[in-house]
Amino acid sequence: MKRKTKLIHGGIPIDPHTGAVSVPIYQVSTYKQDDIGVHKGYEYSRTGNPTRHALEQYIADLEEGARGFAFSSGMAAIHAVFSLFNSGDHIILTDDVYGGTYRIATKVLSRLGLSSTFVDTTDLDEIEKAVKPNTKALFVETPTNPLLKVTDIAAVSGWAKSRKLLFIVDNTFSTPYWQTPIALGADIVLHSATKYLGGHSDVVAGLAVVSSGKLGEELHFIQNATGGVLGPHDSWLLIRGLKTLGLRMEAHEHNAREIVSFLSGHPVVKNIYYPGLESHPQHELAKQQARGFGGIISFDVGSSQKASEVIKKLKYFTLAESLGAVESLISVPAKMTHASIPKERREELGITDGLIRISAGIEDSEDLVEDLAQSFNINEI
Repeated sequence: MKRKTKLIHGGIPIDPHTGAVSVPIYQVSTYKQDDIGVHKGYEYSRTGNPTRHALEQYIADLEEGARGFAFSSGMAAIHAVFSLFNSGDHIILTDDVYGGTYRIATKVLSRLGLSSTFVDTTDLDEIEKAVKPNTKALFVETPTNPLLKVTDIAAVSGWAKSRKLLFIVDNTFSTPYWQTPIALGADIVLHSATKYLGGHSDVVAGLAVVSSGKLGEELHFIQNATGGVLGPHDSWLLIRGLKTLGLRMEAHEHNAREIVSFLSGHPVVKNIYYPGLESHPQHELAKQQARGFGGIISFDVGSSQKASEVIKKLKYFTLAESLGAVESLISVPAKMTHASIPKERREELGITDGLIRISAGIEDSEDLVEDLAQSFNINEI
């Protein structure tokens, strides 16, 4: 089955009782039982809900995994996965992860005895150096947020398996339309489904997919015990959004390429971070590992003041947190998504005050490029 067909027909059967083509919204908290301890598969919506279950089957199918889980946010999904570990365990993470991931690892999980080390996961030698006797897992974003670094999933998976480490991949930027990490050896895949999977800036959600039934049982226990589940209406919104994921991802990438082409020739721009550029250090890996380069571009204009001047003149780019929406969004990671990371650490990574991140929407690319051109025309800033 081709990818676009799978997005329409994968994972979710037509309702056998009513013939409903669209998944119904089961806005219900509890379910009538036929006898004590006898039910029809559902007893309480924290434990399981038909609408959420349909979404969980759907994302498991799209990610080629054994079982899916829907949470109330991307961070709730990450927290649930980290809850698989014990006090005293150690986790290795990608160095330029999303600021929320950095925050939960260093400010929340550390208080519970879970330690972490952040390294450049594009370099296996650096990962190897970070291993400790109590290391239990490796958490990778690829491409990363916001510098778009690409980790070799297959190579790192083989390395992790040889050391019996759990390998977790945040696939938010690529989505299963462009990249399926479980097929490349990952044990768990995570999504901030608020982003591309929902795609319309109207739902906050997180998804996790596991590669085995055993991991599925463990994560379901945590999902049920901690209760950070996605509600039925939000689950339905995600199902609806996923139907058009293929069309949207292709439009996002087309617009990103046009924007990158414009930025590449502009004197104001110091550095551009986009895996589709041949100059990107992991360009060949990105071509091999994924089916597309995505719709996120980061570029540096040299200073916070210049970034502010560019952004203030834009008409079609909305200054906002988040990404992956139908409308083009723009942000300054150092002051927004990655503000929780200490300034010295940000600068060491290359997340400067002049770094701008664009999430290309699905507007007409000519309008977006013209908007950027006029915003840059401030006496060349």
